[in-house]
Amino acid sequence: MSQAATTDDGGQAPPTAKLPLFTLTAMVVGSMVGAGVFSLPGRFAEETGVAGALIAWTVAGTGMLTLAFVFQSLAVRRPDLDAGVYAYAKAGFGEYLGFFSAFGYWASTCVGNVTYWVLIMSTVGSVWPELGDGDTALAVVLSSAGLWAFFWMIRRGVREATAINRIVTVAKLVPIVIFVLLALICFRPGVFADNFGGADYSGSLFSQVRGTMLATVFVFLGVEGASVYSRHAERRSDVGRATVLGFLSVFAVFASVTIVSYGIMPMAEIAELRQPSMAGVLEEAVGTWGRVFVSVGLIVSVLGAYLAWTLMAAEVLFVAAKDDDMPRFLRRANAADVPVPALLMTSLLTQAVLIVTSFSDDAFDFALNLTSALSLIPYLLAAAFAVRIGVRDDPRTEGGRGSPRELAVGVVATLYTAFLLYAAGLKYLLVSFVLYAPATALFVMARREQGRRLFSPAELVVLGVSVAGAVLGVVALAVGWISL
Repeated sequence: MSQAATTDDGGQAPPTAKLPLFTLTAMVVGSMVGAGVFSLPGRFAEETGVAGALIAWTVAGTGMLTLAFVFQSLAVRRPDLDAGVYAYAKAGFGEYLGFFSAFGYWASTCVGNVTYWVLIMSTVGSVWPELGDGDTALAVVLSSAGLWAFFWMIRRGVREATAINRIVTVAKLVPIVIFVLLALICFRPGVFADNFGGADYSGSLFSQVRGTMLATVFVFLGVEGASVYSRHAERRSDVGRATVLGFLSVFAVFASVTIVSYGIMPMAEIAELRQPSMAGVLEEAVGTWGRVFVSVGLIVSVLGAYLAWTLMAAEVLFVAAKDDDMPRFLRRANAADVPVPALLMTSLLTQAVLIVTSFSDDAFDFALNLTSALSLIPYLLAAAFAVRIGVRDDPRTEGGRGSPRELAVGVVATLYTAFLLYAAGLKYLLVSFVLYAPATALFVMARREQGRRLFSPAELVVLGVSVAGAVLGVVALAVGWISL
């Protein structure tokens, strides 16, 4: 059973802050519209032309929309589950896989937060060379300072942080929409036609589409944002509405940003642009002020996304601790309803990953791809849970077994996330296990606090698989098959 949160001094926490539909939708949009959208032109041009991009967005849009519908359906069918991705995995497949889902989702947000600081420093680095591509010592120091400044701001309260997020969400959409409009005005049909089939380095159409899949996963991360904050919703039905509304809004933006860029310059040149590549595209279209305009918009957007993701990361640890799947110290909250220990742990992991990725040849791409890979297992388990309640009667499911439509959506979402794991490749899956396996120590700590048996036979199998994957990942890193 969930237990009430306690304050830092051991007292009873105040009632949970309640958020309306608009704020929940802003959380979804704010989570998805971050660093990824500003890197889309370059990321897509590295892999595919117009035809591949259109197919990739169709596949990604359909797949992620089914995931959005899964979260919408589960929010209604299982109103007793208040932690979104983590709660669905636990209810469907047991405590240990639920723990893995919670940890994987949390770790993916921490790694994703690193991309925000790298991209900010890379953007400023175009006028301050000492920051390089966001991976120099000075860039890491300044990023760390910003990271801890956000920690102190967020710990003041959920209401204050989400109020800032509403303002930032509106502000950061403006430069992206203006980019699309200006690109359409400066659109060159001949350049667009030349980019249609791809470049010499693109490969087959299937390889082009596969190569873009991780990029689409990254930009859509956050579609589950409202379900993570379901305990804060004024009305349970708002969780599903916010999920779908947020997804549809950003999908149109993401696809537009990618496609119009192909009408500005050759894709080979787009692929060579410094990140954020959107700034380079607009500079080509309208001049130097275009780069400055996008750069300012990026900083506002990324800071807003960082705020939303940090809130969600801490929330996942907090709720997992309330359900005894994480150590008890993570269930503590202060008088402002902020889970400070969970927030601190989130900031510490983000800091550690920030330092590690500074040694990577391409810190931004490595962190982006690892974020996507870490998030896929939680997504896969949530989609599989939707399939499970669609084929099995459960007295806890509102309205009985899921409808045929809900079952079909769950199957498509499951197949889509399984395809994404294939598209990610073995490299990032093994690196994910390097993080997953040691995290089991937190699960063991929680079990010992409850005086329970550490692992069931089935859980030992899962543990064995995760340890084997971690060992292979470490060996691959050591021999250089996998490089940072």
